[in-house]
Amino acid sequence: MKRAGVRTPGARPPLALAVPALLAVAFLALPLVGILARTEWGELADHLTSPGTVQALKLSLLVSFWALGLSLLLGVPLAWLLARVPFPGKAFVRSLVLLPMVLPPTVGGVALLLAFGRRGLLGPWLEGTFGITLPFHTSGAVLAATFVAMPFLVISLEGALGGLRPRYEETAASLGASPVRVFFTVTLPMVAPGVLAGAALTWARALGEFGATITFAGNLPGTTQTLPLQVYLLLQDEPEAATSVSLLLLAIAMGVLIALRGRWTGTPSAERRSGGPVEEPAAAEKPAVTEEPAAVEGSAAAGEPPSGAGSPAPSGGHWSLHADVTGFTVLTLDADPGTTIAVVGPNGAGKTTLLRALLGLTPRAHAELRLGGEDVTALPPHRRRVAWVPQDGALFPHLSALANTAYGLRAQGVPRAEARREARAWLDRLGVGHLAHRRPGQLSGGQAQRVALARALAARPRLLVLDEPLAALDQTTRAHVRHTLRTHLAGFGGVCLIVTHDPVEAVSLADRVLVLQDGRALQDAAPAEVTRHPRSPWVARMLGRNAWPGTANPDGLALDDGGVLVAAEPPPPGTPALAIVAPEAVSLHRQKPAGSPRNVWPGTVREITTSGSRLRVLVTSAEAPDLVAEITPQAAAELGLAEGVPVWTSVKATETTVVTL
Repeated sequence: MKRAGVRTPGARPPLALAVPALLAVAFLALPLVGILARTEWGELADHLTSPGTVQALKLSLLVSFWALGLSLLLGVPLAWLLARVPFPGKAFVRSLVLLPMVLPPTVGGVALLLAFGRRGLLGPWLEGTFGITLPFHTSGAVLAATFVAMPFLVISLEGALGGLRPRYEETAASLGASPVRVFFTVTLPMVAPGVLAGAALTWARALGEFGATITFAGNLPGTTQTLPLQVYLLLQDEPEAATSVSLLLLAIAMGVLIALRGRWTGTPSAERRSGGPVEEPAAAEKPAVTEEPAAVEGSAAAGEPPSGAGSPAPSGGHWSLHADVTGFTVLTLDADPGTTIAVVGPNGAGKTTLLRALLGLTPRAHAELRLGGEDVTALPPHRRRVAWVPQDGALFPHLSALANTAYGLRAQGVPRAEARREARAWLDRLGVGHLAHRRPGQLSGGQAQRVALARALAARPRLLVLDEPLAALDQTTRAHVRHTLRTHLAGFGGVCLIVTHDPVEAVSLADRVLVLQDGRALQDAAPAEVTRHPRSPWVARMLGRNAWPGTANPDGLALDDGGVLVAAEPPPPGTPALAIVAPEAVSLHRQKPAGSPRNVWPGTVREITTSGSRLRVLVTSAEAPDLVAEITPQAAAELGLAEGVPVWTSVKATETTVVTL
């Protein structure tokens, strides 16, 4: 692996680029070197401690911190609005934010004078109503500094908010947190580095403001004469003192930039570049630590709290589900309390849109939703009592496992001690109570997913929606978490919807399987029925079957992808249907077979994969759709199978199942 800082042979930059770049560095550095070279170091302390300089410094600090406070008060909500809310004229508002950064400061001062001066748009009203006069007053210096400095905070924070995936905020809302609570407990803590970086830049810019201040607030000693204005005056009478004060401002500015280390520009930190810990490895990767089988298979996994642990409070009753969904996804869904529904279908079928419609989080679809006897359609997401577990869990990285689990209860007004006690009981029930103090980055994938499930169940939901909750886990961890999930869903009083691409999850966890295709319900039946008679080619293939759509004819099916399949019991001619053939029912031959098979096609082996103790062989043919055969390794060796080998495939008519569509 190449070490950082080691020059790679042949990586020397071209002179046509290197020379101008070096000239640019020299152009920027030379004025700073001039300050250092011309500073009278022996008199530096006397210059900086003179009464006028000390007074200007105190005033500058006062003005800059007031400007920072106003920028935080006004700029943080503005940054959130620009990053999160679509509205007409957003581009114009963003241009207004950027304008003070490109506007000449003196022009900004004139604009402030025409807006807030004694003859400005608001100045007479402010003076007549509140007795406030801004020009030539310290408050005017604060206003000028805020005008030119606040854009640095807004732009920095908007970038940080844009990089924060909304699922954290959406998950918090599904747990019952109001938008304001979500903002202060999830959004702001997660973008705290962006806030701090923007605040530092804003303060430094306010500290160094000159043009707008002198134009709008004047240059009154002790009132509006800040340190940059003091430098301007000293240049006329004491240039050596002006150089010393300039050095002080230069040191402050460089200190701020060095402390930020490029964070405000979005440059990756050294930790991320070096492959160090990232925000959320637990749900996106395989477990970083070993799972504790005893914690899963023992009493905690069986649904019984360990000795001494309190039992979580019940969810408040039994809640049936009725939903009429319109928009991209169109269907009607009814379910009794305690029902678990697996939602399956190809990518783009509308599965996630369905869940988000039930949560009230998408404009693509609208759900008329009743939970129990209550119509919650008009309620915002945080009042629907619909808890969501995203694929990666979306645990809040700044909170411990215990605080994550208690979040929904606290959002619903449960006292802190009671919420933490109930949260710990849920963590104990799911076998992760001993990890309550850890943050998400310290949890393995299976542990994080169980904490996410505990958090959702602790929030006392009426409807639980799980979006591929086990997809990011390895096979061993997935089996443990699936067992835990099945145990707790059995006692859940509401309805649970699970989006999955895993047939094992659909069959083992669900009472019903809802098959979606192009936003429509293609099949809604018990897992056994969907397994025996899948009505979707995608579901049939998910279950490991060969599936070919076609139109019935007197002998079988005319397949959509070409070819004819003979079936023992075809539906009436002209009926759209789906032919399903198990891979083990497909025979492979090196020569054209004779005898009873009615469906015989030539083909070529394109891929051989392992499935348990057997091999799955993909065969392509110009006379029939692609099909998969499942054979033993011994049979593959006897046939001499390898990629590119020509073969013949055969399927008996009696081995073909035809399902009408």
